[in-house]
Amino acid sequence: MDVTLFIARRLRFKGRIAMVSIAVSFLVMIISVSISSGFRNGIRDGISLLSGDIQLTPVNLNYLDEAAPVERYPSYLTHVEALAGVEAVRPAVYRAGIVKSGEDINGVLFKGVDASMGCHGTTDSLPSMGVSVPSSLAARLRLAPGDELPSYFIGEKVRVRKFTVHSVYDGVLDGSGDNAVVFVPMADLQRLNGWSGDQVSAMEVILEPRFRTMDGMERMQQEIGSLVLLYSPDEETSVVARSAVSRYPQIFDWLNLIDFNVFFILVLMTVVAGFNMISGLLIMLFENIPTIGLLKSLGMDNRGIARIFLASASSVVLKGMFAGNLLALLFCLVQGTTHVIGLDPANYFLSYVPVHVDIAMILAADAASYAVIMVLLLLPSMFITKIDPAKTVRVA
Repeated sequence: MDVTLFIARRLRFKGRIAMVSIAVSFLVMIISVSISSGFRNGIRDGISLLSGDIQLTPVNLNYLDEAAPVERYPSYLTHVEALAGVEAVRPAVYRAGIVKSGEDINGVLFKGVDASMGCHGTTDSLPSMGVSVPSSLAARLRLAPGDELPSYFIGEKVRVRKFTVHSVYDGVLDGSGDNAVVFVPMADLQRLNGWSGDQVSAMEVILEPRFRTMDGMERMQQEIGSLVLLYSPDEETSVVARSAVSRYPQIFDWLNLIDFNVFFILVLMTVVAGFNMISGLLIMLFENIPTIGLLKSLGMDNRGIARIFLASASSVVLKGMFAGNLLALLFCLVQGTTHVIGLDPANYFLSYVPVHVDIAMILAADAASYAVIMVLLLLPSMFITKIDPAKTVRVA
C-alpha cells in the first residue's frame, strides 16, 4: 500500500464548512448546466417543430395569399434526405388568417401539416377541419377543445372557414401573441388555396439534435442549398434555404447569453469552492505541524508530505462533489416531472424552468472544477517547505 494514502486516511480533515461549500458549489453548477441545457433543447426543439431547422421556400413566399407553391416531391428531396445530419424532410402549408371568438379577434399563422404525422411533437393526428391552438391564444380567446373557431383568410376575396379546436399545446414562440401558430391538416389549407395535393408552401428539414447549433445550422443550410441548386431542374419552382438562426437571430443570441452566464457561474462557484478548500487545508496543515516535522525527520520529502494532505483534501472534494451532484440530480428529477417552478412565457419563451440532464456536460463540469480546485490547493501545500523538523519535533 502507498504510504502516503495510508497516512492520509488517518488524518481527519476538520474543514466541514469547506465540504459544505464544495457541495453547494457543485449543486449550483450542475443545476445551472442542466437549466441551460434545458433551455437550449426546449427552445430549439420548439422552433424545429414550429418551422423546421432549415426551410426550403420560394423566393417570394407570401403568407397572405395562395401564390407561389412549391412541389411536395421535388427532384432534390432524396438527396437532401440522404444527407448526414438530416432527420426528416416534411412538407408544410402556411397561410395567415384572423380567428374570432365572441367579440375577440387575433391574427395568427395557420400551419398545415400532414395529419398522419401529428403536430407539435406528438402523434395526435388532426381530423379534417380540426385545429391545435397554442395555450396563450386559448387563454386569450377563452378556447377549449370542442369549441368552434371561425377563421377569416384575406386574399383576392375574404374566405371564411369554421374550424373546431381539437387540442391545446404549449407554444415556444407565442408568448407575446404576435407569433401564434395554429396547426391544421395540410389538406384543408390546400383546398383553401386551390392547390393540389402535390403543392405546398415549404419543405422543412428537421436536423438531428447535434446539428441544432448556430454553426451546425448555418453549415447545413449551405450544404442543403448547394444540393437544391445542383439537383433542381429548370421546370421546378426555385427555392432558397433559410435556417432557424437567420429567422430567429434574437432567440439564438439570447441562448448564447444564457450559456455565457452559466460559464460565469461555473467559474465563480469553482473559485469560491477552491478558496474555501484552501482555508480548510491551511487549518489542517497548522494543526498537523508536529506530524509534518516528524515525517520530515523520518526522511519523507516535501512532495511526499504534500501528497498526503492533498489526498486527504481530495477525498473531501470528492465527497462534496458527490453530495452536490446527488442533490442537483434530485432537483432535476422533481422539476422535470412536476414543473413546479414556473416562468412567464412572454419573457422566457417557456412556461416552466426546463431541465435537461446532459451526462457528458455534467461530467465535464465536474472534471474541470475538480482539476481547478486541486491546482488551487497546491498553493497552501507550499507551506510544508517552510516547516523546520528540528523545531517542530523539539516543540512537540
